Amino acid sequence: MAEQDIIIHPEEDIVDPWTVKSSSDKGVDYNKLIEKFGSMKIDEELIKRMERVTGKPVHHFIRRGIFFSHREMHHILDLYEKKQPFYLYTGRGPSSDAMHLGHLVPFICTRWLQETFDVPLVIQLTDDEKFLWKDLTAEETHKLAYENAKDIIACGFDLDKTFIFSDFDYVGGCTDFYKNICRIQKLVTFNQVKGIFGFDDSTCIGKVGFPAIQAAPSFSSSFPLIFGGHTKVPCLIPCAIDQDPYFRMTRDVAPRLQFLKPALLHSVFFPALQGAQSKMSSSEPTSSIFLTDSQKDIKDKINKYAYSGGQATVEEHKEKGGDCEVDVSYQYLRFFMDDDAKLEQLRKDYTSGELLTGHLKKELITVLQKLVGEHQERKAKITDADVKKFMTPRKLNYKY
Repeated sequence: MAEQDIIIHPEEDIVDPWTVKSSSDKGVDYNKLIEKFGSMKIDEELIKRMERVTGKPVHHFIRRGIFFSHREMHHILDLYEKKQPFYLYTGRGPSSDAMHLGHLVPFICTRWLQETFDVPLVIQLTDDEKFLWKDLTAEETHKLAYENAKDIIACGFDLDKTFIFSDFDYVGGCTDFYKNICRIQKLVTFNQVKGIFGFDDSTCIGKVGFPAIQAAPSFSSSFPLIFGGHTKVPCLIPCAIDQDPYFRMTRDVAPRLQFLKPALLHSVFFPALQGAQSKMSSSEPTSSIFLTDSQKDIKDKINKYAYSGGQATVEEHKEKGGDCEVDVSYQYLRFFMDDDAKLEQLRKDYTSGELLTGHLKKELITVLQKLVGEHQERKAKITDADVKKFMTPRKLNYKY
């Protein structure tokens, strides 16, 4: 068997940048994924060190294992302790004008990281990627990038320390960025991208070349204006674990370019309303809660579509209890309920059978109506002029 051949067993999870398929109703086996991808588990030692170094509690995403895996986070903490700079990089592929709750997860964590470590941030809007992979025109994905930027800005990022860019705008207009893309492309063979991303002989050359575009923001030399010409600023990338193949490739080529390897923080996947085995899709409105949903939409969707871990009858539920590992309402509360003590009490009551599914859904509806409503209020205040400020290349306010 050739080294690049992979045998997929029916019971295995499939995770890559475009496909996430779980073999279990409890979702992806993240311990197996850590082993397969060769990353490190975020353990208690790392969490305690983050809190010791920053003097603040870690975000509940990290505390609850929603961000569960990393590459070289200890190195980032070493830099911070020495008062040496680093920057954050994350992104969004704009395929629809309505982002959903799952899209918020990396941005919520990234905002916490920016505020906690007081560091600059670049956000890549891969409108070129969505043009290549989706049945959308270049003009449509470019317009969606600007619409999505409003949702991203509404998360509360610091204008003085944040640069958001569309690939269609920036790649062609920034010589250093495109030079780095070409440098990366020159070092990655077609056999390598076939092995990493599953491309085949019918894959269009735009897709084959795209991974270098997502890799380039990992290097500060791609942004000479933003970083004041500093080419060796280390990078930390918060992202969902399905994006890791891009950055395994990036970390492989970095030393050959005499660049610094980016560090990463990986999140779990946000489940669809219908459960962890279903796929969330921007084109399927019943698969998730969208940031454009009304208060009534949120209530109706959760009551009608949120997969229950409860039993078939009230009597059976009180006797056997509910399964929080598969119950979507509980899983959503793990993401968006801040109160640890209340969340733990809900878990105990639901598991024991004392709390019924309807009451758990009611708790979630309250939390999400508040979250989405407040987000919509912030977004409504963001003007096109505000978006332009965030998307204008400029030196970010940070001492390098």
